[in-house]
Amino acid sequence: MAIQNKIQLITYPDSLGANLPELHYVLRKYLMKAIGGVHLLPFYPSSADRGFAPLTYDEVDPAFGTWEDIEKIGQDFDLIIDFMVNHISRQSVYFQDYIEKGPDSEYADMFLSFNKLSPEGWISDEDLAMVYSRKPRPPYLVLERSDGSLEKIWCTFDYEQIDLDYNSPKTLEVMRRFLIRLARSRPKIIRLDAFAYTTIELGTNCFFLEPQVWELLDWFNDYASAFDTEILPEVHEHYSYQLKLAKKGYRVYDFALPMLVLNALYHHTGSKLKSWFRKCPRNQLTTLDTHDGIGIVDVQDLLSEEEIKKTIDGLYEKGSNVKKIYSGPEFQNLDIYQVNCTYYSALECNDDSYLTARTIQFFAPGIPQIYYVGLLAGENDIELVEKTRLGRNINRHNFTLEEVQVNIRKPAVQRLLKLMEFRNSYPAFNGEFKLHKSPDDRLIISWTLDEYCATAFIDLTKYKTRIAYHDPVAVREVEFMV
Repeated sequence: MAIQNKIQLITYPDSLGANLPELHYVLRKYLMKAIGGVHLLPFYPSSADRGFAPLTYDEVDPAFGTWEDIEKIGQDFDLIIDFMVNHISRQSVYFQDYIEKGPDSEYADMFLSFNKLSPEGWISDEDLAMVYSRKPRPPYLVLERSDGSLEKIWCTFDYEQIDLDYNSPKTLEVMRRFLIRLARSRPKIIRLDAFAYTTIELGTNCFFLEPQVWELLDWFNDYASAFDTEILPEVHEHYSYQLKLAKKGYRVYDFALPMLVLNALYHHTGSKLKSWFRKCPRNQLTTLDTHDGIGIVDVQDLLSEEEIKKTIDGLYEKGSNVKKIYSGPEFQNLDIYQVNCTYYSALECNDDSYLTARTIQFFAPGIPQIYYVGLLAGENDIELVEKTRLGRNINRHNFTLEEVQVNIRKPAVQRLLKLMEFRNSYPAFNGEFKLHKSPDDRLIISWTLDEYCATAFIDLTKYKTRIAYHDPVAVREVEFMV
């Protein structure tokens, strides 16, 4: 059964309550009408990056709960889970065996030693400079074994996240077993995290290399689809990648929307947003906020360089104490092309502006996702950032059950929940999208299905939004202010 066209919540296993049972309580207590799905961020044993350096996919981290807890959430909501396809933890049994035994390890072929990539065991600075990278370091780590020998190993992200070689039969064997295990838990979607970094070939940028990526996608899809599970390739880059994926029939992300909406609201112009709505994929998931920062690279050529700079400057100016340093190497920022800030803070904690942004998202083509911090209109957690020295933690506050109970009552959150429930329950959103002609500082968007029609009238200057819809049962037109 396909995933529902209803709003999905993105959350860590311990961000709304301390564990999976408490999360399930929050979902059932407060959100049964507001969401139809849950993107559960990694819940596996992990050595780094808050779950994104998995040791194995066979287990649920005991601190969060059990597979039974995952399955119970999946009984109430469409479930999306993560599969970190380009890497495995440095602490995994596979890499630890390789550290101990070197080339004699049965898992040695899974990894990309420079000795394997190049006959001389040496890669030129020119080849390394070509590699697509979002961090200020080369894409490898230097491994020192107990005998003192040194070896360079391909490592795109954190030093705890060791890249895998998909030309290796052993990698395919291990990852196939994991993939089947995940698909059999019957999530609606398995997200292929960092998928574009699975293709590594010297003399290239090692990013989304064709035709290899299509062959790999077919391979992943073959095993997942047998259990009626979709795969969702996650690619943060120029929007043309999303268009390519959508053209091949895959569901994609609209990672351009966050910056386009900020640009529209900061500068009171909807021209670039309207242009994007005319050409964006329809089979997409929309986001304004995620566990990462607000992406910049995704809007290249959708906004001019000057518009991008003005929007970034506006973000730092309006973003409730956000500082450029929080998105830099001093605070361990992995991706130099994003800004760390909650979306509510990015809009000056202005309820009307924030609800306008969410209305734009919920009326945009695609299925909306909302991050748990955004759900609760969360502000930047400066204290956590300063304490941990990790920039992304500005948008990763963990809410206790008591904090959820307090924050769910905030006026902005109550308004948001009402809007979410309308988006989930009104049938027109399963119909036809239409962008109407309007002045540059206005947006008029409608959805129509048979006798159902909903239209959002959005003022990008005053941040006021009116929704009008037809009630065929009462045979009348209804309006409400968001």
